[in-house]
Parts: sequence; structure tokens; C-alpha cells
Amino acid sequence: MVLGVAGRTSAAQRSAPPFRWGGDAEGGAPFVEADPADPSRVRGFDVEIAEMIARGLGREAQFVQVAWASISQSAERGDFDIGLSGIEDRPELRERQSLTIPYFEFREVLAVRPADRDRFRTLADLAGRRVATLGSTTAYDILLGEQPRLKLTPVSYDDDVHPYTDLIAGRVDGVLLDHIIAERRLRTLGGFVIQPEPVATGHYVGVLAKSNGALRDSVNAILRDRMRDGSLERAFRKWQVWDDGQANYFARAVADTVVAAAPDSPRGATSAMSYLPSLVRAAGITIGISFLSMALAVVFGIVIAAGRVYGSPIVRGALAVYVEVVRGTPVLLQLFVIYYGLSGVVRLPAFLAAVIGLGLNYAAYESEIYRAALEAIPRAQLEAARTLGLSEGQILRLVRVPQALRLALAPMTNDFVALLKDSSLVSVITVVELTKQTAIYATNIGSWVVPGILCALIYLSLSLPLSRFARRLERRWSLT
Repeated sequence: MVLGVAGRTSAAQRSAPPFRWGGDAEGGAPFVEADPADPSRVRGFDVEIAEMIARGLGREAQFVQVAWASISQSAERGDFDIGLSGIEDRPELRERQSLTIPYFEFREVLAVRPADRDRFRTLADLAGRRVATLGSTTAYDILLGEQPRLKLTPVSYDDDVHPYTDLIAGRVDGVLLDHIIAERRLRTLGGFVIQPEPVATGHYVGVLAKSNGALRDSVNAILRDRMRDGSLERAFRKWQVWDDGQANYFARAVADTVVAAAPDSPRGATSAMSYLPSLVRAAGITIGISFLSMALAVVFGIVIAAGRVYGSPIVRGALAVYVEVVRGTPVLLQLFVIYYGLSGVVRLPAFLAAVIGLGLNYAAYESEIYRAALEAIPRAQLEAARTLGLSEGQILRLVRVPQALRLALAPMTNDFVALLKDSSLVSVITVVELTKQTAIYATNIGSWVVPGILCALIYLSLSLPLSRFARRLERRWSLT
């Protein structure tokens, strides 16, 4: 998706190739957001920085929409010249790509509920508790680093709204994020306080392909010039993010005392082994969610199928509505409703909400399998059973169910394999299952090749034995 950026362009700029820059408008102000007056355009301080760089290069800025977590990889692929969207300067990013000098210094701040203002002043005070943040960020790295010492539980989110709504709702005890994000959410949501003492400081940078060092050097020169002439300061003041800390940082940067951070030693071949325990733990969560959800789906599916076959017209109609509504709406929406929408009534733990959401969703599909299997039993057998004096309950238990189970086994197995893969969706409600942990791994090393292969192998190791067992059971039953 390409959105236009406002601004006059000279003839030279129009003749030069556009300066394509990537960002995520979903991140919102003050970074990048769709202009409310014209949603085809974007605005924010990263937008203005991109325009400054483009003008300095004699080119016209052109925005490319990309998911925040994919910006660095897209830059390396050459989808655009530079990524600018609150990208944090992290050692692992410097290992694999060219980064500009930092153009903004932020503070990692802790947010807590007002009642906990005096109790949770630092991360150490949150020992043994749940602390929320965004995945693949400096804050997330800090929490992981403190986890062994403090025994706290980092809770990773894909957006910067739900960490604070879950803090207000009591699902987490603290949120660690950039002060810009924290102050923005405080203005829009309220209901929490920001502790004054920062946990750490970090910097926003532009990210370019590793081979694009020459452009990086040109961008650095432009950024320093814009620091000297006050253009960056005016942009940050416009978006209300300028403060004394930023002024001090600019003074050091203009004096050329800001240098690129030295990268950590390459992890290379050891990275897969270091992440493997986390992937195995995440696979255990995936297995637990899948089996519990399938058990719930089978029980509710049987109840729904029996109700649609034996129930009164009202019962059959109500159950039919349930099945069609559940099958006709995305499971992702259902998870959001159960976890976030119902939080005012009942605050379900994320794991339990995941099990209930997937279980109730798949119950609708399972019920159709069981209903079709029950109705596939020849009517002559049912009439013969009634002639022999069997009750409807006995007919269901002794005649219908044994035969229906054989018919339903294959599609049940297919549904379980599908549920195993759909369990990846529960990451949106903060459950770090196998796919989410793989995404964190891939983001940290800047490649999906090794993480993707490992994830696929784990999924195959889970699903193939199940499929083989079901086929063996099906063959065995077909001989009896």
C-alpha cells in the first residue's frame, strides 16, 4: 500500500526516483498515522523526518505501508530505502542492517495502577508479577533479562493499547514501554500513573539494508544538519515530544559525540539452540490449548448435535442460530470478544479464554459432523430397534453412536489438526504459543528461514502421529 505525502516538489525532485520509506500507520500519532482530514495521506514526526531526508537528497518522499514488526526485514529486501516508524536501536538489529544515527532519545517508563503508585516504583518491586510490553522491543528485552532474577512474567502484546487496558482491568500489574507511548495512552485512556524514574533509555533510528551504507551516511549528514538548524526540534515540538532530555541529546549529536553502538558478538549457529527451549515450552502451551479446546469442542459438539436431532423446534432453531453465527464470524473476533469484550463482566485468564474461544468455535463445526453422522444411520435400523422395545436413549447409545463414531472419526481428526494450527491465533490475547514464540525468534535474528523450519518441524511432529493413529484406528474399526 502506498500513500501520498503532502508537500511541494521541485522539478529536480520530480525527475529523481522517489525516496521510498516504510512505516506503519497503525502505530498512530505521534509516529505515523493516517491524516483524519485525508486518510490517503499520513502525518506524524516520522513522516516529517522522512520528508526532510527526501528534500536533502533532492527526491520526493513516498510512503509504503508495512507492519511494524516487518519493517527491518522489508528494508533488507529492498521494498523501500529506509524504515522510519519508531524503530528502536537494538544490538541485534545493528548486526544485520545499517542504522542511522539516533534521531530521538526515549525513556523506558513503568506504568502502574494509581493504587499501586507507592507499592510498585521499580521493576524490582514487581518481582513475581505480570508485566506487559510490546514484543520485539527494548522493553521486552529488559523484561526477559530480569526474568531469571525477579521471576516476573513478561506479557507480550502486538499493539500498545491492550497492555494499558489490561493494566487497568487488573490482568497485569505493570506496563514497561517508551514514555511517548505511555503518555499518549495516559491521555486517551487514563486510569494509570507513570512512575517518574525511567527504567532505561533508548533511541529511535532509521533502518536500511546492510548493503546501503552509502545512503545511510548521507542520511546521517542530513539528520545532523536538521538538528543544527532546528528543523527536528520544531517537528518534535509540533508533536509535543520535545523536552530537556531531547535537547541534551541533540547537543551531543551535533557535536558528533554520538556514535553507532557496537553490535554484540554474532550468535549465528548458536541462536537456534538458544531459542529451542523457548520453542519447546511454547509447543507445550500449543498442545495444552489444542487438547483442552478439542475436548471442550467434542463435548459441546455432541450436546449441540443431539439437541438438533432430538430437540424441540425451539431448541433446534436456537442451536442452528448458534452454529451459523459461530461458523460465519472469524475466530479472531470471537477471541477478542471473550477476552476483552467480556472483561467488564468476567476477567478470564488468557489461557482459559483461549481454550474457551477455540473450544466453542470448533464445537459448532464438530456438531455438524456428529449431526450428519447420526442422521446417516439407516432409518430401518432405528425402526428395528424401536420394534425391539429399545428407548430413544438406548437407541442413541447402542445403535447410533457406535456407528456414527466411525463415520465421524476422519473429519474429527482433520478438525483437530486444523485446531492445532488455529491455536496460533491466541497470541492476540497475549498467549505466547509456538507461532508467537517463533515470530519473536525470527524478528530478533532478522530471518524467518531457520525459525520457520523449526516451527514447521514441531507442528509436523505434533500433527503427523495423530493423523497416523487416526488412520490405524479407522482401519481397525472397519474390520470389526
